[in-house]
Amino acid sequence: MTNNFCRFGSLRTGICAVFLILLAACIATGQETGSVQAPRANTQQSAQLAESKPYIFVGAGDIASCKVLEGAEETAKLIEQIPGEVFAAGDLAYEKGTAEEFANCYDKTWGKFKNRTHPVPGNHEFNGSKLGTAYFDYWGGRAGPRGKGYYSFDLGVWHIIALNTNCAALGPDGCAADSAEEIWLKQDLAAHPSSCIIAFGHHALYSSGVFKNHALHPELRPFWQDLHAAHADLMLVGHEHSYERFAPQDPHGNADPKNGIREIVVGTGGRSHDPLGFPIPNSEARNADSFGVLKLTLWPERYSWEFIPVDAAHGFRDSGEGVCHNAPPTN
Repeated sequence: MTNNFCRFGSLRTGICAVFLILLAACIATGQETGSVQAPRANTQQSAQLAESKPYIFVGAGDIASCKVLEGAEETAKLIEQIPGEVFAAGDLAYEKGTAEEFANCYDKTWGKFKNRTHPVPGNHEFNGSKLGTAYFDYWGGRAGPRGKGYYSFDLGVWHIIALNTNCAALGPDGCAADSAEEIWLKQDLAAHPSSCIIAFGHHALYSSGVFKNHALHPELRPFWQDLHAAHADLMLVGHEHSYERFAPQDPHGNADPKNGIREIVVGTGGRSHDPLGFPIPNSEARNADSFGVLKLTLWPERYSWEFIPVDAAHGFRDSGEGVCHNAPPTN
């Protein structure tokens, strides 16, 4: 029809030319608009999906013994099936944390996911060398600055702090107030005032282990005071070869459901089992005969925990959830 209309007459030809130009412009505009708007919708959907997807943080401490590797092999199999970031809460290669023990014991088990693991040193990492040489050699930059062993990183809105709790190995100031690590911790927390916060290290401030000089570490209270003042949510530790979860508490062991730190002892990576004594205040769940790993699922305003045992049929289990202290208030 357009061809017939445009075939005769100069007037019709001129009108037709204008008509065709306008029609072509409309078609081009429609095509351009479609090509821009469609990706914009996809980008919004991708952003919403990324925002709603939680982070996974899974791990344990007290892991690979060259004398008996079976426990570490079994916990490694669990983590291989769980996506996300991994924490290794110290005493990684027994008995002395030597280069040979890291190569022949830790690396053959938990080393399979080394590239997504965040370590802290335990006391056994300093048994072979007062400087923890083999530990820092094995991990390189993943262990934080050599000789310090403390660092931090982010998983979305969650700020994760790796602490070196081997106070004697840190020099004369150790973990005291105004020590190098305590000053760093206070500054690091001040730089993340709105973050949800998890700290992890090797030694526990509180645990119900039988031998109190092994179970309780009051020298860590300055760290806890800084973390509590910043409304930290969780402290993950090992050292005691058992599992124990505490209700939120303050640095002096008083129940604090509003702003307290929930400490979870998870020295269940495979080395051995330690007996537990009578439960100390605020101890909520505990077990001394199951190897396994702690899986944290981290959303922007809340978290959940799950202890996953090696023995799926008969092993100890624990799970629950909490709310991020620094989450903005909801209407």
